[in-house]
Amino acid sequence: MNRTDTSRHRPARLTVAAAWLLALLSLTTALHAQTLKMATLAPQGSIWDQAIRAMGERWAKETAGRVQLRIYAGGVAGDESDAMRKTRAGQFQGLAITVAGLTEIDSAFNVFQIPMYFESFEELYFVLAELRPALEARLAAKGYVLLHWGHGGWIHLFSRQPIRTLADLKQQKLFVWAGDDSAVQAWKKNGYQPVPLAATDILLGFQTKMIDVVPTTPIAALSLQWYRQTPYMLGMGLAPLVGGVVLTKGAWDKISPADQALVLAAAKATEKGLEAEVPRQDKSAIDQMSQRGLSVVEIGAEEQKSWRGEAQRFAVAARDGRVPAEILAAAEAAIAKFRSRPAAAPGGGAGN
Repeated sequence: MNRTDTSRHRPARLTVAAAWLLALLSLTTALHAQTLKMATLAPQGSIWDQAIRAMGERWAKETAGRVQLRIYAGGVAGDESDAMRKTRAGQFQGLAITVAGLTEIDSAFNVFQIPMYFESFEELYFVLAELRPALEARLAAKGYVLLHWGHGGWIHLFSRQPIRTLADLKQQKLFVWAGDDSAVQAWKKNGYQPVPLAATDILLGFQTKMIDVVPTTPIAALSLQWYRQTPYMLGMGLAPLVGGVVLTKGAWDKISPADQALVLAAAKATEKGLEAEVPRQDKSAIDQMSQRGLSVVEIGAEEQKSWRGEAQRFAVAARDGRVPAEILAAAEAAIAKFRSRPAAAPGGGAGN
């Protein structure tokens, strides 16, 4: 009789034990899970916002919820300087920032702000790959881990009045990123009128006539509607807009090595996707804005030569300490290596 009773209750006991085991496993997973908060200026719904969100969804799926991502897009965390300050204070664990933000971490990233330094997206991607170990090391020394490069398109001048010559530009008030005093001084030294503002204040800057010109990409000009204030775009591209997605080392170290590998694989896929899609969207944005009244100002060979000469002067000035010597040398070596290849074709994708 007792044996029968024991046999009858065994399934119930097993069910209770299994439930406790599942609860324990769930608790263990929860203890090791973390939700990473990431700030970005990328407009909600933009190509960059969508790419980061898709990456976060892949993290959650492939790590079984142990690594999750919460995005604060559209500058809700403030300008990049604000977001970085909040990250240092622990409010955020990640940043998806432009090169302007990266230069606040390390001046090496100023190499990507030299006008007309790169001739094509392909050349840029090659140089980024060559410099990545050195730049990752510099970020690590400052407490950050690079997940992937961000690509924003090719920067053009968007202005209230047509700009064809350097003299035209010098007569107009030019937006520059607030917090980058070296850039402000470089522009002033060459006779320009830089006006440092937070990126979140650009629209207000146009409305109050504080600025007349913004260097930005077609995708950004369309997404943020800046082109409505600037009906002219210089057809010649000036520089690629480079960015990066970084995590604080403290947050990174809380992720298991196995999950770190999954996070990096998803980040790499995101980077490759942006490399392929951003140039296409850049062109599409120009087409859309042109249909809505944007005038693309094309310039001749002599005028282009003048602009390139000015860019060369900025590159020379970078050797005076704005870019660390070893990074500038490595970039120049990588560019020379790329251009010496038989397949290298100057000008592709640069908006020239």
